[in-house]
Amino acid sequence: MSELETQIANRRQKRDDLEAAGVELYPHRFEYDLEATAVHERYGEKDAEELEEMAVELRIPGRVTAVRRQGKLVFADLHDGRNKLQLFLRKNDLAETDWNLVKDCDLGDLLGVRGTLMRTRMGELSLRGAEITLLAKALRPLPEKWSGLKDVEARYRYRYLDLVANPAARPIFETRARLVRGIRRFLDQRDFLEVETPMMQPVPGGAAAKPFKTHHNALGVDLYLRIAPELYLKRLLVGGIPRVYEINRNFRNEGISTQHNPEFTMLEFYWAYADYRMLMDFTEEMIVTLAEEILGEPRLEWQGESIDLSRPWSRFTMKEATAKLGGVAPEALETAEGIEAELRRRELPLPPARRYGNLLQQLFEGVAEDKLPSPVFVTDHPTDVSPFAKQRPDDPRFTERFEVYLGGMELVNAFSELNDPGVQAERFERQLEDRAAGDAEAHVFDQDYVRALEHGMPPAGGLGLGIDRLTMVFTDSPSIRDVILFPQLRPRRDEVAATAEEAEDS
Repeated sequence: MSELETQIANRRQKRDDLEAAGVELYPHRFEYDLEATAVHERYGEKDAEELEEMAVELRIPGRVTAVRRQGKLVFADLHDGRNKLQLFLRKNDLAETDWNLVKDCDLGDLLGVRGTLMRTRMGELSLRGAEITLLAKALRPLPEKWSGLKDVEARYRYRYLDLVANPAARPIFETRARLVRGIRRFLDQRDFLEVETPMMQPVPGGAAAKPFKTHHNALGVDLYLRIAPELYLKRLLVGGIPRVYEINRNFRNEGISTQHNPEFTMLEFYWAYADYRMLMDFTEEMIVTLAEEILGEPRLEWQGESIDLSRPWSRFTMKEATAKLGGVAPEALETAEGIEAELRRRELPLPPARRYGNLLQQLFEGVAEDKLPSPVFVTDHPTDVSPFAKQRPDDPRFTERFEVYLGGMELVNAFSELNDPGVQAERFERQLEDRAAGDAEAHVFDQDYVRALEHGMPPAGGLGLGIDRLTMVFTDSPSIRDVILFPQLRPRRDEVAATAEEAEDS
């Protein structure tokens, strides 16, 4: 029997002994006054004399994360997920059944303790226990020192243990929640309406991505998990809602990396009568506002680099960035043949479609993307790779589109929205050609969306912002898995086998 199996067996035996002694192992509720963090906030400045005079009696719940036994005296740490409060437990202060609970307490057990606040001789704020209530018996041990654990994947697979044992985990998700609240507040104050659009769609659209496919039994139709809410949100512009947004979950059947998870969160908003220039100013204002609210200044620390978010941000067209940062002669970027020759010279892969825009984007990504300053707007993306963006009036090879790069990652994609139904139908046809040429991420033809445009959609600007990546740079987290509570992982073999057995039994 392994050490872990031995520990689990010992804990189960303790549970059985407690149950035999009449202890309720998993009570329905516990009425408490404060948690550990609130105790420190309210009484942390009080000295021993003040606490003795006040005689503060409290009922406090939490998880036991440390136990130090000294005969008839036990010190323990009761943790609420943020902070701990020391317990000062003496045999003479407790009923026999309560002392037995203390004596057999294991790390990870959840307790409710009634007692009086005090300070020990060492000056530590503590709760002198008078009554102990078992709230849940932990049958498995906690990891010993999570920060020293080499199996990083285990932190993602068992996030509940990561949150219990790693003090740095919870603040990341608290920052993420503040970012989402801040975005909502920013948009709500500017008269945007938050909505919800379908997560299962008959036609996948709004992004260049492979969808997940499912089947609806009652309707007898195949459906696709949403890769983007864009086309539904723009239908609402047609319907007369001029400012609309959604903080949405998207699903893309693609590879996994430090910047990609198959299930992720995006902000998308659409603003009638605006264009991409207005959205650039709006984007700067929104992200700087978030930084000032959450970080206290328009500056963040990212992987050892201090990034100044002060406005205005740098701006390059895609062609300028490719020439200046990638060391490509400007004249080579004027024709598809010149760009293809440059790709071959640098031994970079060629895109499935050999149009001018597809080639330019491939060259930009290969030679310039990783050299961009931060933050930066990359504007004027090619029409060939921007099926929903309006073309520039002065050069129809390019669109009124930009992406924001921050911390070396694409964070925002935005453009002046194409609202000509005839041109949109032509763009869809070109995407179908790209699919036939082998581009599995090219768009399919959405006839109903074209029909909606035929009813008239106002000129508008639209923007998508990755919440996960924004959280990464705001919390200095190098992997997207660090900022998603339950990232997608390959199931363990033993878990897959157990699931298969359960399915057969049912």
